Amino acid sequence: MHRPHPTQHTRARNPVVPGFHPDPAVCRVGDDYYLANSSFEFFPGLPLHHSRDLVHWRPIGHAVDRPDQLALDGIRPSGGLYAPALTHHGGLFHLVCTLVDGPEQSGTFLLTAEDPAGRWSDPVWLPEAPGFDPSLFFDDDGTAHLLGTRQTDEAGHTEIWLRALDPAAGRLTGPEHVIFRGALVDAVWAEGPHLYRHDGYYHLVIAEGGTDHDHAVTVARSRTLTGPYRNNPRNPVLTHRHLGRSHPVTGAGHADLVQTPAGDWYALLLASRPYGGDHANLGRETFLARVEWEDGWPVVNPGTGRLEEWTEVALPPHPWPEPDPVDHFDAPVLRPEWNLLRTPRTELYTLTERPGHLRLRLLPQTLAEPGTPAFVGRRQQHHHFTAETELDFEPAAPEECAGLVLLQNHDFHIRLTVGATADGAKAARVTVRSGGTEAVPAELPLAPGPVRLAVRAAGQDYTLLCSQHADRWDKLATVDGRILSSRLAGGFTGAYVGLYATGPAATGSAAGGRLHGASRGADFDWFRYTPTDPRPAPDGEEGPA
Repeated sequence: MHRPHPTQHTRARNPVVPGFHPDPAVCRVGDDYYLANSSFEFFPGLPLHHSRDLVHWRPIGHAVDRPDQLALDGIRPSGGLYAPALTHHGGLFHLVCTLVDGPEQSGTFLLTAEDPAGRWSDPVWLPEAPGFDPSLFFDDDGTAHLLGTRQTDEAGHTEIWLRALDPAAGRLTGPEHVIFRGALVDAVWAEGPHLYRHDGYYHLVIAEGGTDHDHAVTVARSRTLTGPYRNNPRNPVLTHRHLGRSHPVTGAGHADLVQTPAGDWYALLLASRPYGGDHANLGRETFLARVEWEDGWPVVNPGTGRLEEWTEVALPPHPWPEPDPVDHFDAPVLRPEWNLLRTPRTELYTLTERPGHLRLRLLPQTLAEPGTPAFVGRRQQHHHFTAETELDFEPAAPEECAGLVLLQNHDFHIRLTVGATADGAKAARVTVRSGGTEAVPAELPLAPGPVRLAVRAAGQDYTLLCSQHADRWDKLATVDGRILSSRLAGGFTGAYVGLYATGPAATGSAAGGRLHGASRGADFDWFRYTPTDPRPAPDGEEGPA
């Protein structure tokens, strides 16, 4: 039954979760909404957000946050954790996901938790579940069914399959049913299935066309769970493929629907915001759209049929307290926005040896290798931003350096580091690594003592600066940021900005899997990330936090 609408409304500014947050999966429990996203090779993995109005989302943790929970060691760039799906049933949250190219085990697995912000279970592997992009559907009678995507013999062509699941036993049961192969003629990459009950039908929502310009959302429905599924004659129900590469939002697709207590429907889906040409440094982000039902089919953003910058939500506003833009590293653990590369097996950092500082170990692993260096990063979330830090570090050898990094992957990144020259002098250095080849466009001598490092991004112009004076910054270089986009670097992730250190093995040796507390490190006093996007809100309204 459709309940009365709330008297208050909230305006959402898209994307509602900016930066690299692809493949959104959403579920509602009472008045609370929970969101999970892909994370690929980054650790902790599978970020989780919480909202009460679908507009303001706060990070609450990760579903994969323990090194012994799941192995990401040596994962290639854009391997790892693909496209989770999130459901709640019987007092438990269920998350299904695929680990791609895992070092020990790959494939589909199930995690459960009573509290999404708490401890998630170890994975229950489902070896009989082929392919990727799984989702879990609980029918009205309480039975559970797993959907998934697998490739067929024809390149790029996939099919959606369904099979009963016993969640308690952690195994698939009964026969498998292939229920869909895509809505459009010669459709490729039919994937990301989600199933819903509405008005006597099972509605299957999928993505197809590949997660680039041809991405789309399509729908089919059936009176029975196992089909046959009838194609929506109006497919695709959402795409930006016809808007051209110059449109400010591209690649819209991979939607998950959610219904509010009042009976309103919304979709969370991914899209990209390219800039400086067809370059989306921020990766695929999470957008929000309204959904209405007409003639028994979902219609996304009626009247426009495309993603809008502003979307009205029929829920009262529930903003969260604004986080401090400066991380002073004075908490016992890192804030939830910080990530590492792959599973850490040694101590990469400490927050306790020098209180109020993040100390990165000088490990021999460098950022130019597909491993787990001493790197702590957060997502770039804006086209225009400033990131700054203060570093206290005196290099003792030419191999030692530490500083600020802009990262797409090990072969495409920009480093602003403090290190030693061949003659032992301290210097700030800009290194641009593109396609595995490095160039050093600038180097500046430094005096002993702390140094502030900064990047100021104005679109694709990334200006690197340093300072040892209270009132003056020295510009080292302005570099082309397009190497941080997947258009040039490949893969499925977005750019990170973060902190990094490295040094020869003798300065950071390990014992028993842990580094000696007295090993050398680079101390970061604080880190500030400030958006400078020139996007004025209409009528003085505020966007999401």
